[in-house]
Amino acid sequence: MTDTTVSYKCPACGSPLTYNPNGKLVCAACSNEFDIEAVQKFAEAETEGKGFDWGDYKKEFSAGAEKLENTAVYVCKFCGAAIETDGTAAATHCPYCDNELILNDQLSGSVKPNAIIPFEIDKNAAMQAVKNHFKGKVLLPKDFASNHKLSKITGVYVPFWLFDSRIDGNANINAKNIRYYSDSKYNYTETQHYLVTVDGAMKFSKIPVDGSEKMDDDLMDALEPFDYSSLKEFNPAFLSGFLADRFDEDPDESLPRASDRMETSARQVFLDCASEFDTASIKSSNFSLVDPSVKYALLPVYLLNLSYKEQNYRFAVNGQTGKVVGELPISKFKSFIQFGSFFAGAAAIAGIIAYFVMGW
Repeated sequence: MTDTTVSYKCPACGSPLTYNPNGKLVCAACSNEFDIEAVQKFAEAETEGKGFDWGDYKKEFSAGAEKLENTAVYVCKFCGAAIETDGTAAATHCPYCDNELILNDQLSGSVKPNAIIPFEIDKNAAMQAVKNHFKGKVLLPKDFASNHKLSKITGVYVPFWLFDSRIDGNANINAKNIRYYSDSKYNYTETQHYLVTVDGAMKFSKIPVDGSEKMDDDLMDALEPFDYSSLKEFNPAFLSGFLADRFDEDPDESLPRASDRMETSARQVFLDCASEFDTASIKSSNFSLVDPSVKYALLPVYLLNLSYKEQNYRFAVNGQTGKVVGELPISKFKSFIQFGSFFAGAAAIAGIIAYFVMGW
């Protein structure tokens, strides 16, 4: 059992309050007395909506105060079962009575998300999106998917870091203009070479990087874009009926991925500055982030794992737009038939050409 100590600060001066047998909370520093209910409401209002703060996180957790690898045990208030999680879950289902559990102690303080995009499509719509994704895939094995398997699709709020930053940099671009002309004797090619230097700065907003080691980064990147105009202030009520994962990759670990994405975009913009030339390529470039900041958000994703011939295939559905991504298996038999049909068709065409051209 874990003992919990609760303390309140004086609304007037911020000093600690102590309980007085008269039923009041008393400040030893300024001698003010307060009703317990009033102090509780003040404390709730003071902390409400603060959410994740990068600076606070570094101060509080850089010394290892929180061990994400440890498991945590919660007691289901519906059936009394002890639920063990891997320490990163923010909300989950009780495996015994299947009631939704909101694990408030995993969502409080400096790990509380700043924002959330609620699910905009339901489970049935997500299942239909996956079915539509399978349609028209001629090489997909016939028995790969079934309604029974598709019913296992699960809605999960995935932790994302949304980075804002300015990026300063410069690029040296090799550019060419090419002119062709001829006279009565020769054909000429004239190539003019240029070195173009571009300096500039760009601002980026809400560059997403998933903060979960369990999620495939390429899969999460492929789910974009999300419409960030639908971001709402985090409220635990949005988690009801869904799973939620808490981040296990912190912003410092995720920043290089965000930086790479920003630099790639900046290079393309700088390269576009030389679009007046016939050809252009970046010779060298140098970029640096200026005043990066980050917000912690939960984004809606449906996940589906299908096992086929001892291999697992994971699919993800954007819970806002319905976009489906994932790798599909290929039927060897259908592939052979397709290849055989192509080969037979190619052979027939070659025979026809030979008949008319070669006289065979």
